[in-house]
Amino acid sequence: MSDDTYSYGPAPVQPKKRRAGLAAAVVATSLVVGGGAGLGGAAAWDATHDDTRSQTASQPSESASPVAQAEAPAADGSVEQVAADVLPSVVKIDVVGQEGSGSGSGIILTSDGTILTNNHVIAVAGESGRITVDFADGSTADATVLGADPLTDTAVIKAEGVDDLTAATIGKSANLAVGQEVVAVGSPFGLDATVTSGIVSALDRPVNAGSDGGGNSTTYPAIQTDAAINPGNSGGPLVDMTGAVVGINSSIRTAASQSGFGEQSASGSIGLGFAIPIDEVMPIVDQMSAGETPTHARLGIQVGNPTADSAEGAIVREVTAESTADEAGLESGDVITGIDDTRITDANSLVATIRSYRPGDTVEVSWLRGEEEQSAELVLDSDGE
Repeated sequence: MSDDTYSYGPAPVQPKKRRAGLAAAVVATSLVVGGGAGLGGAAAWDATHDDTRSQTASQPSESASPVAQAEAPAADGSVEQVAADVLPSVVKIDVVGQEGSGSGSGIILTSDGTILTNNHVIAVAGESGRITVDFADGSTADATVLGADPLTDTAVIKAEGVDDLTAATIGKSANLAVGQEVVAVGSPFGLDATVTSGIVSALDRPVNAGSDGGGNSTTYPAIQTDAAINPGNSGGPLVDMTGAVVGINSSIRTAASQSGFGEQSASGSIGLGFAIPIDEVMPIVDQMSAGETPTHARLGIQVGNPTADSAEGAIVREVTAESTADEAGLESGDVITGIDDTRITDANSLVATIRSYRPGDTVEVSWLRGEEEQSAELVLDSDGE
């Protein structure tokens, strides 16, 4: 059965204990970054598949002799070389708060300890919790929050008393192509300095991972990848084969298992991982690093999904008076079908597309009013006004 609910959270420091179910599992799908961590699978296989060689008389055998082998240098553009370049710029983040604890990953932005991560990683700390950063050289430091933005699921923290860190190279997500090789780095289930690789499976995939207290959705035009991403990878980098950061690993689609006892849990990566494109969030990251309140582009409308008898697109439910959408002539009941060259299929795709712009950008909006096609150029508003 399908479950289209999007959720996420840092990987818990302590995994939950689960009863062993005798009933066959029911498989569901959900989008999640978070959940229990366990290492029992491989260990259980080893314990139940021990040596079953015959107890009859043993036969003489020859043993292989070790051969000295020189260590070959990593090839340029290889996963090995990318890992060597990127690992010093990736950190493990441990968070403890009144409501629990968890761990995630982060990207070093400056040599004096400015670090980019996901909002859902540090949110566990609340107002009085503690954030600790583990660096690649084994050192640790406490950290404070410089800024957090639930709408883009990003946050910036500052590690205290550090210097001479290796800052990551920031790339351009706009240069990505489907099929291009990428590498994910982070701390899945608390296993720091973990490197996985894959390809860009899709671009501009609308991902809705929930909403803030005001009902504003956390929606972004994600980079989809089959590189293994698991709980605890959140906040770590997705990089291209030059080692440049092109995305922030944020969420995954998993297969959830439900036992006959009604217990449900989510598995790890099934090859459907999602990263926030770096181009879209760097202006917001710069605002948070400077201690400013993040701002986002907006049309000034509330929208819903198309109905069975309506055209594909985002249906306008309400238009804010004197907003840019109001001035462009949009009305309740119109169906928005395009923003510039991007086709709009539903409410999530519209929100994700607008989030990829900045306040003050000029866009062309296309919509249907009944059977009539209309369009207009307008300047996007800011939610900071």
